[in-house]
Amino acid sequence: MSKLTDLTITQAREGLTKGDFTARELTQAHIDAMEAHRGLNAFITETPDRALEQADAADVAIKSGDAGAMAGVPIGMKDLFCTEGVLTTAASHILDGFTPPYESTVSANLKKAGAVTLGKTNLDEFAMGSSNETSYYGPVKNPWKKQGDDADMVPGGSSGGSAAAVAGRLAIAATGTDTGGSIRQPAAFTGIVGLKPTYGRCSRYGIVAFASSLDQAGPMTRTVRDAAIMLGAMAGFDPKDSTSANVPVPDFEAALTGDIRGKTVGIPAEYRPDGLNAEVQAVWDKGVQMLKDAGATVVDISLPHTKYALPTYYIVAPAEASSNLARYDGVRFGLRVTDGVRSLDDMYMKTRGEGFGKEVRRRVLIGTYALSAGYYDAYYLKAQKVRTLIAQDFKKAFETCDVILTPTAPSAAFPVGAEVDDPITMYLNDVFTVPTSLAGLPGLSVPVDLDKDGLPMGLQLIGRPFDEETVLQVGDVMEKAAGFTHKPASVGA
Repeated sequence: MSKLTDLTITQAREGLTKGDFTARELTQAHIDAMEAHRGLNAFITETPDRALEQADAADVAIKSGDAGAMAGVPIGMKDLFCTEGVLTTAASHILDGFTPPYESTVSANLKKAGAVTLGKTNLDEFAMGSSNETSYYGPVKNPWKKQGDDADMVPGGSSGGSAAAVAGRLAIAATGTDTGGSIRQPAAFTGIVGLKPTYGRCSRYGIVAFASSLDQAGPMTRTVRDAAIMLGAMAGFDPKDSTSANVPVPDFEAALTGDIRGKTVGIPAEYRPDGLNAEVQAVWDKGVQMLKDAGATVVDISLPHTKYALPTYYIVAPAEASSNLARYDGVRFGLRVTDGVRSLDDMYMKTRGEGFGKEVRRRVLIGTYALSAGYYDAYYLKAQKVRTLIAQDFKKAFETCDVILTPTAPSAAFPVGAEVDDPITMYLNDVFTVPTSLAGLPGLSVPVDLDKDGLPMGLQLIGRPFDEETVLQVGDVMEKAAGFTHKPASVGA
């Protein structure tokens, strides 16, 4: 038996059912790991007492034969999900002291499935970032480091705390949210599996909003099978969310047949830009060969509007953010700045000026400008039209293939502080993930290999709307072929 913090959801479920250990023992092992690795800064709020209570309830359910799919599994909850009675900050100063009186649908679904919540994981402020360096609570550190180098690396963003917690063995799995790549890119940077489901598959109710037409919750796990199990527990129609899709939730785990013969994999020419990192290209080529060897047919496809995806995203997302963040005014909840305030408008300005970080202020300003009179048609409306063209590209491509294989990120993890003052370079980290988000499609990042510095690199599989089953099926085969069993040195053998 592996040590308890090395277990996957699948292994933990088996061990709990057999009685090899209890949910309390499993939870305590992860609480101890959280205490031992606080230097990663993966959690904003830890809830050990609540976790042990949930573990005890899971033990009772397991013994009675009434256990849910996630019973007794210790997870991290990204601090973007509102949790009743537990501080929820979105990693922002402006939400100081905010304790929701209600529960997000996704966290409620996981609770109903028996999951044990260890605490709230760190993130980029309001999920705005690609490195988890914009958090008011400080940057998260990647458990991985370059070989022979002690410099701290970023875990990716915005779900960097969740990624670091799973990779660092502080939690068996964690929730993430993905607006333009915020599950998939940190999964690639930390050597774990990250799944962004189809937009509408998981309810957005109770998730602090960034860009409402893009935000989607998903699982971050150590294996594809674990992602299938966790997605099944998270997903489902929710009448409280007007964007929730009223579609059945299939048995995602049953889709993992291990056989992809007859499947067709598309390789988009536009994802090979000039100057593509040679190691990224090599890993991509390796993934193509693995799928060929498994019996899949590989075809070249074209997604001609890909080059417009990043500028389109950075008009649409900030525009929606500027609207969503207008609710933070210091009146109803969170931070209120009163020192030297001369009027209500002055209180609004001072509260937002102190409460929002630099990156959030930048995106709110960009978004407000794009929506302003005289510029709405030129920027926001045009961006929405291009977004439609990008979605049509994917629709046409899926006439000739079942899934699309691309790199997840243009590089492996980079050092903390290396790109934080260069927003354009930082935004380019999402170049391979943003098109999928704009089209509302499911995307899965699977770890495949290490680069020359010993850092993880992942590949992305993109599927048709609400066809997570095929994405997971192909991802499971690729995962087994890659045989990625590497762990951060800090985790130990």
